Amino acid sequence: MSNAHNPRSLRNSRWTALGVLSAAGLMTILDGSIVTVAMPAIQRELGFSPAGLSWIVNAYLIAFGGLLLLAGRLGDLIGRRKMFLAGNVVFTAASLLAGAATGPGLLIAARFLQGVGSAMASAVVLGILVTLFTEPGERGKAIAVFSFTGAAGASIGQVLGGVLTDALSWQWIFLVNVPIGLVTVALALRVLPADRGVGPAAGADVVGAVLVTSGLMLGIYTVVKVEQYGWLAAHTLGLGAVSLALLAAFVVRQATAGAPLMPLRILRSRNVAGANLAQMLALSGMFAFQVLVALYMQRVLGYGALDTGLAMLPAAVGIGSISLFVSARLSARFGARTVLLAGLALLVGAMSLLTRIPVDAGYVTHLLPVMLLISGGGLVLPALATLGMSGAQESDAGLASGLFNTTQQVGMAIGVAVLSTMAASRTEHLLAAGESQASALTGGYQLAFAISAGLLVAAFAVGLVVLRRPEPDAAAPSAQDRAAVASR
Repeated sequence: MSNAHNPRSLRNSRWTALGVLSAAGLMTILDGSIVTVAMPAIQRELGFSPAGLSWIVNAYLIAFGGLLLLAGRLGDLIGRRKMFLAGNVVFTAASLLAGAATGPGLLIAARFLQGVGSAMASAVVLGILVTLFTEPGERGKAIAVFSFTGAAGASIGQVLGGVLTDALSWQWIFLVNVPIGLVTVALALRVLPADRGVGPAAGADVVGAVLVTSGLMLGIYTVVKVEQYGWLAAHTLGLGAVSLALLAAFVVRQATAGAPLMPLRILRSRNVAGANLAQMLALSGMFAFQVLVALYMQRVLGYGALDTGLAMLPAAVGIGSISLFVSARLSARFGARTVLLAGLALLVGAMSLLTRIPVDAGYVTHLLPVMLLISGGGLVLPALATLGMSGAQESDAGLASGLFNTTQQVGMAIGVAVLSTMAASRTEHLLAAGESQASALTGGYQLAFAISAGLLVAAFAVGLVVLRRPEPDAAAPSAQDRAAVASR
């Protein structure tokens, strides 16, 4: 019996495909967090300078964030399945190269290629997902599962990085991706539906591609170097101005090009534009929480790396569990916008508690309540994904997915840069005023958490004023399209 006449087989195939997409997403998120624990070992063995060591992370972030928008649009043009497969092949090969690196230059190049592969695969995942799951209830569950893998990857990475580095060697934090990548590609070839794309002629805008890719890469580079140079340094202001000029030129180009890379019509949807803005604001605060709370626990409370990972585990488990088991049901009953606002309110509460965190905080009395409130992120992330994809046409699903992932990465990068810089500046001021090291550090983190709370309040305001209930399912394929897929 063929799949075309077997609805149960079609459903099973879709959920298997979701597993493949989630595995690829897990690998990408895992790679972003697993490397931080192994950096001291990498520095000792390969001879990285302190400044050069940061490029193990920066090379990946620049390639990943800079190429997401382009990769998403190319997925619409040549086929999202092809882009996903190619991205996983590039990422797997780059992981093997990273594991075999014998010097700083080769490892940084491999990390850049990992970022390229991650961008190619990640940019089209949501575009594939929304065309596989067309019913609102099933789509909500699918997005919840995919969001769960993100939370799981972030928490597993911190623990797994330490285990692999201590038990084997730092090389295995990269080599572990190779078997996962090979299995993902093999399964994707079997279960992901083929799509031909709309053809390169529909949007082969080479000039636009150069402008947006160079603008995003330069912008992310500028942000990640802020901590070294400062916000008002000539280096920062000059590169930032060039980045903004390139992105402005890209927008002008898209408004005038006959076959634009990113048709500006996608931003006419209130939900697409609003969800991306809300996401950038929310993740600026959420991701900075993950970084700064870890630093507070280690530098002020004296926690070790493994203790820090375990201390933050309730937050990751809470986010993952809520996104997997609760968010879809609540969205189906109350709507994604209402669920988003509820989640943001919980996050604001968590950050407000952290603005009063003391120097001698107890885990149960001060930190555990914060970890539980942070679980509200399990409501925020799936709701944003639902809203961000709800207004995109089927032909733009890859572009909408790439745009959504781009604002995610830019938000996280800006959040860490801004809040880390503000915390360090406040700490220096308090030290100069005679405060102790622990007290000055705590004061710096308190300021950063207050700014984070403000960013989340701004995201709440965007959700309240701009967002609406999801628009008609423009991203879903027509009945004719679904029949064509089923007959393959």
